[in-house]
Amino acid sequence: MRAANIFHLGVKELRGLARDPVLLILIVHAFTLAIYTASEAMPETLNRAPIAIVDEDRSAVSVRIASAFYPPYFVPPRLISHHEMDSRMDAGLDTFALDIPPGFQRDLIAGRTPTLQLNIDATRMSQAFVGGGYVQSILSGEIGEFLAGHRPDTTPPVALDLRARFNPELDKGWFGAISDVITSITMLSIVLTGAALIREREHGTIEHLLVMPVSAFEIMLAKIWSMGLIVLAASALCLVFVVEGLLAVPLHGSLGLFLAGAALDIFAMTCLGIFLATVAGSMPQFGLLLMMVLMPLQLLSGGVTPRESMPEIIQIIMLAAPNTHFVMLAQAVLFRGAGLDVVWPQLAAMFLIGAALFAFSLRRFRHFLI
Repeated sequence: MRAANIFHLGVKELRGLARDPVLLILIVHAFTLAIYTASEAMPETLNRAPIAIVDEDRSAVSVRIASAFYPPYFVPPRLISHHEMDSRMDAGLDTFALDIPPGFQRDLIAGRTPTLQLNIDATRMSQAFVGGGYVQSILSGEIGEFLAGHRPDTTPPVALDLRARFNPELDKGWFGAISDVITSITMLSIVLTGAALIREREHGTIEHLLVMPVSAFEIMLAKIWSMGLIVLAASALCLVFVVEGLLAVPLHGSLGLFLAGAALDIFAMTCLGIFLATVAGSMPQFGLLLMMVLMPLQLLSGGVTPRESMPEIIQIIMLAAPNTHFVMLAQAVLFRGAGLDVVWPQLAAMFLIGAALFAFSLRRFRHFLI
């Protein structure tokens, strides 16, 4: 009888979600467009940055400098006049504007130290931070070769055989796609269960449940399995059709093992979502609590930056968060092809954390219903 109650209450939650177009759009967006954007727009990558050159010298060295900027890091430089430089940067047409003064080659040959002016649009933080170093390196190399009269022999005395495992092309988009899948799983697990509970309270249907022969345990477990099933199915489809299909990110490990870890993470996060919904009085308050909880979970779990670069006390504290262990498991399974013998500690940790959160949230949920 209890199993039947849990099943029918879960079906009721699925029907309620089907009538909520906003949450349905959020689910589709989180596992499609958000994943694609995270993969294709990694901030560390300098890609086709617009650059303009004011060539007031019109010498051999200035032509050599202008021809040194080419894709994929920069677009072909646009030669402009001096009075166009400020207006183009004000309009956001150029990220970099290089001014080569008159007499630049003459001063170089004479042994003087001429000055080049590089204007950078610092509002484009990612390109400005990375691109300035690229421009300086290109200028130093081209000017040094011009003064030497030949290209120096760059053969190192020791040959380094570099092998990048698990990501041979060093494509940052691979990491961005998987990281955002983990973030979407964590976010939607909290949002869907919390929104389902608050929606029932706002519509007054929670009182209908209280007069029925069902317990708080059955109500809570029904919300967990129904909302968790939606997130788990969406994440599986996302990995197959978006990550591996559209973005061509190779997944080396077992999809079943990853989904097993995702199910444990979803179980823990749905419990957390119910707890936050019992604390919040309304949907706006739930949204504020979600921001306070989700941001630290996302930034400090290792999905954005490696945990090893964080203070040791933060690393220890974040071991109590289930998605920290889920990030370790996901990266090990999907990138390195790890098996159960490698990731079982993460599975055990997520199970224990999820059980503790379930017991704590169930106690809070019972007081909420009284």
